[in-house]
Amino acid sequence: MQRAEVMIKDPGPGRDAALRVIRRSGILLSFVRDVTPMPHSGCRPPKKDEIAGSTRTLQWKCVESRIDSKRLYYGRFVLSPLMKGQVDTIGIAMRRILLEEIEGTCITRAKSEKVPHEYSTLVGIEESVHEILMNLKEIVLRSNLYGTRDASICVKGPRYITAQDIILPPSVEIVYTTQHIATLTEPLDLCIGLQIQRDRGYRMRPTNNSQDGSYPIDVVSMPVRNANHSIYSYGNGNEKQEIFFLEIWTNGSLTPKEALHEASLNLKKNKKEIALKCIFIDQSELPSRTYNCLKRSNIYILLDLLSNSQEDLMKVEYFRIEDVKQIVDILQKYFTINLPKTKFSF
Repeated sequence: MQRAEVMIKDPGPGRDAALRVIRRSGILLSFVRDVTPMPHSGCRPPKKDEIAGSTRTLQWKCVESRIDSKRLYYGRFVLSPLMKGQVDTIGIAMRRILLEEIEGTCITRAKSEKVPHEYSTLVGIEESVHEILMNLKEIVLRSNLYGTRDASICVKGPRYITAQDIILPPSVEIVYTTQHIATLTEPLDLCIGLQIQRDRGYRMRPTNNSQDGSYPIDVVSMPVRNANHSIYSYGNGNEKQEIFFLEIWTNGSLTPKEALHEASLNLKKNKKEIALKCIFIDQSELPSRTYNCLKRSNIYILLDLLSNSQEDLMKVEYFRIEDVKQIVDILQKYFTINLPKTKFSF
């Protein structure tokens, strides 16, 4: 007996009739397959590569992580693929956020009785008051508190005083407990009141601002010690793409991964404002002549440029209509920003 495999296509009454004829002829049908295309409501089915491209999202990937010491953490991250020019835009903004916007906790003021002035020395204490304040400044704290909290040190000598001797409020933790503060050489009692605050950035203490034996300390609320970015380019012509490498060093109060997470959230929240402040006009592929003309007019960053209209730029010395058109094209191409022809007046 002969065997056959049959594939049928399209609906209709002739399908069943044809199958009956084949069976009556003595041929055994071992396989019958319907190959009629599925309806798609007039829409072309998406290609596989289109589906993959539409669902792909950019995500940071950690390629290196290490702990050099309790006060030095390192992380290296990569983000790709990015279009040409995007790495510098993101990199400058991320570095600024990491170094200036990430909050940290530190000791901002110390108070002790019977201290005549900051540069005095006390009997039974090896260090001067100034040296003790500098040692307190080096202490790294980890916390999620907001506002100002009080802490204290109450010890009896002779002994070494370290960060471990600080009596802290809840939710505050010392990263490096063996940080040296002072040395008591005689059997005396020492009590120091401390003020702890969560803030961002660096602020120098005001001079001559002692209040009833209370002395300010430089505010170093910078958990990120350094951040660098680099670019790897590949491809040719208009298809050129870039890989973004970001290195982060922290003081141990948070990990580089945590710092990157906070910076990314901050960038998403204020991306337009940050970008305008971080991008310098010499990063916009402008000719050197155009750049020099803008620089002489005190236009250095993208925010300065956008405060002018096309009409204002034409008043810049040695500027031509071709230069203005080139600036308009670059702003539209890389930043999707339209520069108005004239300023709005109310």
